[in-house]
Parts: sequence; structure tokens; C-alpha cells
Amino acid sequence: MQTATVTPKTRLRNPAAIVPEAMAPLQTLGQLLGQLQGPPARALALAMLRASQLNGCALCLDGGCMLLRKFGETEERLFAVSAWRESTRFTAPERAALALAEAMTRLSDRSDPVPDVVWDEAARHFQERELAFLVLGVATQNLYNRLNVTTRQVAADWDGDDPEAARKWASEATRETTARNPN
Repeated sequence: MQTATVTPKTRLRNPAAIVPEAMAPLQTLGQLLGQLQGPPARALALAMLRASQLNGCALCLDGGCMLLRKFGETEERLFAVSAWRESTRFTAPERAALALAEAMTRLSDRSDPVPDVVWDEAARHFQERELAFLVLGVATQNLYNRLNVTTRQVAADWDGDDPEAARKWASEATRETTARNPN
């Protein structure tokens, strides 16, 4: 059986570029999320990567992996995110964040979308403000995923068919976050 080859083609420029009034609030939210520090910040980045995997957002997977690598994340852990339940590479707080990300991303998969057991485990590992950052971060990642998947944003086409644009973005985001979070 032969499978068709799909060559993604962007349907529409980044909607926030078309509606520039939307760009500033999105950037402000991104900067706010960058205030999270230490292990909770890494757990959030992993959770956001998991949401992008579930949503099939190639652009966010590309940018998220580049950003995590700049923070010292190993290839082994990046590869294991999709099978985190079967992996021993993640800490208990990271596992709680990954479970929360999955529940928040797959809201229609069960009658109780975010079960108490998932919420309680995340709340056990994160302080209230850190937990708020996790919820905001995963929700924001789902927003970006839905925008990018709907308009077929592809990593190679990011910012005017410039394959270096994603790397430049990840580099700038890393510099900004590192300046705020030296750990």
C-alpha cells in the first residue's frame, strides 16, 4: 500500500501578524510565563512540549525542542516525552506537570476532563503560583497549537519561509529567559 506524501503549505500568515492588536497581549503573556524559574520552569516547558505533541503542532515542537536544548535538556529526555509514563527519566513533579498537560489538552476525552487525582498530584508538587503558571502555560500552548495547526504554520515557513527564523526566535527567547532565570 502506498501512502500519499504530504507537503504542508501555510494557509494564512500568523494571525497575530494580520491582527497586530493581538500580538502585544500574546507577547506579554509569553514574557510573564518566562518569570517561572528553576525546576518548575523546566516542568512547564516539558508540559508545553507534550501539549504540542498531542496537538500535532510541528512549529511548536520545533521551537520547544530548540528552547529546551538551549536549557541543557538531553535528547534522550526530549525523545521520551511522548512516552513519559513508561520512562524513568522524569521527576515526580515533571510527571505531574505532564499528566496535567495531557488532561488539559484532551478535554473531550473523558467525562471528568481534569480528574481530581491529576490535579491533586500537580498541587502536591507545585506551590499555588507555580501551579497557576502551569495552567496558564499549557493553556497558552494549546492556543498557539490551535492557531498554528489551523493555519498550517510549518517550522520551515515560519516568518516568511525563513528556516532560520525559528532558531533565531528560540535563541532570543533563551537569552531573555536566561537573563531572568540564571538557573
